[in-house]
Amino acid sequence: MISPNIFRAYDIRGVYGVDLDERVAETIGRAIAEYVGEGKTFVVGRDFRVSSEPLSKAFIRGMVSGGLNIMDIGVVTTPLLYFATKFYELNGGVMVSASHNPPEWNGFKILLDRGFICMGMGMEDLMGIALKAEFRGKKQGSVRVNPNAIEDYIKYVSEKTNVRSGFKISVDPGGGAATVLTPTVFERAGIKAYTIYAEPDGSFTKHPPEPNDETIRELRKIVLENNAEFGVGFDGDGDRAVFIDDRGRLVSSNIVLAILARHYLGKNRGAPIVYEVSCSMVVEEIIKALGGKPVLSRVGHTYIYEKMIAENAVLGGETSGHFYFRDIYGFDDGIYAGLKLAEAISEDGRKLSEIADSIPRYPRIPAKNYNCPDNVKFKVIDELFEEFKSLGYRIIAVDGIKIVTEDGWFLIRASNTQPLIRLTVEARYEEKLRDIAAYAEKMILEKIRKYCGG
Repeated sequence: MISPNIFRAYDIRGVYGVDLDERVAETIGRAIAEYVGEGKTFVVGRDFRVSSEPLSKAFIRGMVSGGLNIMDIGVVTTPLLYFATKFYELNGGVMVSASHNPPEWNGFKILLDRGFICMGMGMEDLMGIALKAEFRGKKQGSVRVNPNAIEDYIKYVSEKTNVRSGFKISVDPGGGAATVLTPTVFERAGIKAYTIYAEPDGSFTKHPPEPNDETIRELRKIVLENNAEFGVGFDGDGDRAVFIDDRGRLVSSNIVLAILARHYLGKNRGAPIVYEVSCSMVVEEIIKALGGKPVLSRVGHTYIYEKMIAENAVLGGETSGHFYFRDIYGFDDGIYAGLKLAEAISEDGRKLSEIADSIPRYPRIPAKNYNCPDNVKFKVIDELFEEFKSLGYRIIAVDGIKIVTEDGWFLIRASNTQPLIRLTVEARYEEKLRDIAAYAEKMILEKIRKYCGG
């Protein structure tokens, strides 16, 4: 029996040995074949998690038994898997990974030629097929191993990067999938890369696979010791990146996106750039100031990618550290973000710390969580929307409700995966930040108490 709980908003994910095992993987692989139809060719890759190889083999067995042909590219980053689907002109791809989740977790990210399978875009249908598990006999598909995917990717991205000689960075792949590319991919682009934790470590014994201010302490030290231009740390599957400047300071993803926007708009005046509702005001301001077209999106990989393709955008980004590039078919890629930031710094001529300090920083309270039952959280959002509307506020309802004032904004969203409501606040001045946050929190708590008591 497969638990329906592993079918999540954007992917399939669970704890290996509890929610997910080889039997489940094979069944879902067979369900994919049923969903897309036999005779198509898919690429399959995996990360370094201990459970990824057995799950990958089982998933491939299921797909092949349903008549799909498989190109197995082995251990790769998730962005490399996405790249391979387009570069080799295949019908889709499956990445076996749980991204930044703890090592006991694993899962599957599924890409079709028309986009990602997620809730609202095929995941419900796939779940129904997998839970029913009533499969007809099909002609067996085939499997072939492609040992060239990593080299093809490195050649492709390094040839799209132009960095001045003598450029030095520090890199922490954290033992995750990005170890298959670092330091080679940077060195092929002419960048000297001082790398730590570059040995595969499926149990993530050095630090957790989610890059943040805590996990990059060692990287900060390596940046300063080697007088590097910047440091970059990756999550477990290489689709997210965090950056440290030459002074050892964490650079927010909003500032990195603003720097990349300057860089891309310098070459593509008037081009669209996608950003999501929790991004800083400075992102939109810089895009507009440089003649670009700001394109607002819902939070989430699937939605940003869809906007990238629909708008033919040159760049996209999220506060969480995902950066998207038209250069690589519109996908997000932490490695490519590192290459392009190096290119942007090279062309600017200043240090990253100087560039970052030249961009306005607005006071911000990152997402604060409020417990709210799943059967109530969307009712709370709906009621808040009506109340703010009656009060005459400017509301952006792309994803949750974002209230925009002269002094800043606040965003209230219901979590897609947890019984939570999240509040994010940004203001032009510190004192306004406190006022806006206090007001928004009061409104949220009043509605939660209405439904839950207390």
